[in-house]
Amino acid sequence: MATEKRYLHDRFVLLLLSISAFLALSGSLLVLLRLSQNRANGYIVEYRANLGISAFRTGNFIDMLAFVAFLFLVLVVHTILSRRIYHTSRTYALFILAMGLLLLCLGIIVSNALLVLR
Repeated sequence: MATEKRYLHDRFVLLLLSISAFLALSGSLLVLLRLSQNRANGYIVEYRANLGISAFRTGNFIDMLAFVAFLFLVLVVHTILSRRIYHTSRTYALFILAMGLLLLCLGIIVSNALLVLR
C-alpha cells in the first residue's frame, strides 16, 4: 500500500500518466470522429510494401476500431507495468511510461495516415 501511495504522489509519474490518458482519449476521438459505418469500399487498414500493386489491404469499421482498443490497451498495460516496477526502480517506471507515450504517438500517427488514404 505504501508503494502505491508513493507512486500516486510522484509528480512526474502523474504528469506522464496525464499525458498518456490525454493522448489515448484524443487519439481515439480522432479515429472515431473520422469513421462512418456506411462506407461502401471500406478502409485501408494495412500496407504491405512487398506485395506490389495489391499493397493496400482494406478492412471494415471494426478493423479501424482496433486502433482505439490498441490505444487504451497501451495506456492500461504501461500503467500497470510501471506501477509494479516502481517499488524496485523509479527510473525504470518512468522509462516504461515514456515508452508508452512514444507508442501512443506512433499509434495516432499510423491511424491518421491510414484514414487519410481512404
